[in-house]
Amino acid sequence: MALTIVNRTLREQVLDQLRAAILDGTFAPGHKLAEVDLAAEFGVSRGTVREALRALQNSGLVEGAGRLSLRVRRLGAREIAELYEVRAALEGQAVVAVLAAPDAAELVADLERRLPEAGAGASAAERFELDLGWHEALCRASGNATLVAMWSSIKDLMRITVLAAPEEAAAGLMARSHHQPIVDALKGGDPDVARRVLSAHMAAAATGLREQADDGARQEA
Repeated sequence: MALTIVNRTLREQVLDQLRAAILDGTFAPGHKLAEVDLAAEFGVSRGTVREALRALQNSGLVEGAGRLSLRVRRLGAREIAELYEVRAALEGQAVVAVLAAPDAAELVADLERRLPEAGAGASAAERFELDLGWHEALCRASGNATLVAMWSSIKDLMRITVLAAPEEAAAGLMARSHHQPIVDALKGGDPDVARRVLSAHMAAAATGLREQADDGARQEA
């Protein structure tokens, strides 16, 4: 039976481009997304843009009560705390699963080889992708596909949270030295200790990002 190739719709193309612009920082957190302007920029109907924005709103990347007030989402301090609590729970389970695996030593050695280490000229976005890649590798090393799927579902929220922070504030959170204690705890072999170290890592990141969110909210007030 011959396969039918269906071209991607205009809505899908606009959605992909808007999502990419949000995630690479072109449209920064808080940026107003005007339907009329976007339709003119993309050369499509307002209805097409409206559908794409609705999809982004449903995914959590865009917020606003109505079409005229849609903006790139900026997570508040409480939302950041909740996001990192979820990450701590998922990745904490991952470290326990890694240490319970028959090939735990090999998995830990691979995670140490993958520790994020960006070059001096790397942008904040590039450093964050290395950071995110390491944490995804940790989740995948657990062998738990459901855990990986749940973790992946909040990746975009992680991205816009870090994009909202000043580059110098986020840099320390993504350094190799900030992740090495997790690997050292894994090498120690005690799952309770490893989970505590992972939780402390997440708590430190959440605290730094919450402070930046509070500062941003005060400046906008």
